[in-house]
Order: sequence, then C-alpha cells, then structure tokens
Amino acid sequence: MRSTYSQAFIEQALVKIYSRGDRTVKSVAEELNVNYPTIKNWMKRASESKVSGSTIQEKRPQDWSAAEQLTALQESHALSGESLNAWCRERGLFAHHLSGWKSAFCTEGKAAPDARELRGLKDENDRLKRELLRKDKALSEAAALLILQKKFRALWEDEVK
Repeated sequence: MRSTYSQAFIEQALVKIYSRGDRTVKSVAEELNVNYPTIKNWMKRASESKVSGSTIQEKRPQDWSAAEQLTALQESHALSGESLNAWCRERGLFAHHLSGWKSAFCTEGKAAPDARELRGLKDENDRLKRELLRKDKALSEAAALLILQKKFRALWEDEVK
C-alpha cells in the first residue's frame, strides 16, 4: 500500500533528519515509521530544489489554534498505531504533537493564575495578615487591662476591710 505524505510532514521529517546528530538516517526513518528509500528520495529532492519559497506550505503544529488542536484531538482519538501515523502524515503532524496538545488541554483548567490575579491575591493576603496582627494586639491589650482591673479591685477591697 502506498502512503501519501503531506509536504509539511516531509519538511518536518527532513528537519529531524538534518538535526539528527550522531544517529543514522535509518534510525530516524524507523522512528518516523517511513521507509528508508523514501527518506533518501526526499533528501535528494530537497538538495536539488533547495525548497523554494514559492511552494505552498501547510501550517506548522505550533501555528494551529486551540480550536483546530481540539478538532484534531477529537478526530484522532480513536486511532492508534499505523492509522494514527497515516492520519498525522496527512496533516503534517507527528503523534507527539497530539499528545502534547492533549496534556496542554488537560492541565489548562488547573493553570496558575495570571500575574495580575496573583498580585491581587498577595495584596489581599497581606491586608488580612495586618488586620489579624492588629486584632491580636488589641486582644492582648484588652486582656492586660482586664487583669490590671482585677488586681486593682482586689487591692482596694483588701484596703477597705
């Protein structure tokens, strides 16, 4: 069965191959689940044409909006293995993009508050601490006055007798 790969997938695969470090092209081809000769042909075509700027380029995964990411996650939810890879190739994605988007959606509701909200919470916390300290001092002063008042009454009652 012949697979068709989107231009975006081919470009991303070539970037991955050219930035592979000390790994072999074969190992990257296996990781991408693409035949080695196919990758070699892509490399040959890329070196011949030097990918001119006039070619129509699909969106990069980081350019997808949140709504498009959610739609992609819904469409690919039931897919796995080779069918997931084929679906990703058609759209110029890798499976790890989908898993990253999924984890981002799952943690988005639990995200930390923004800086303005965080600053407001800190100010409120400081205000409540100052108020608590003020009330604590007032309570200590009232307790001391009550004790002094008791001692004063006890002293005067002893003198009156």
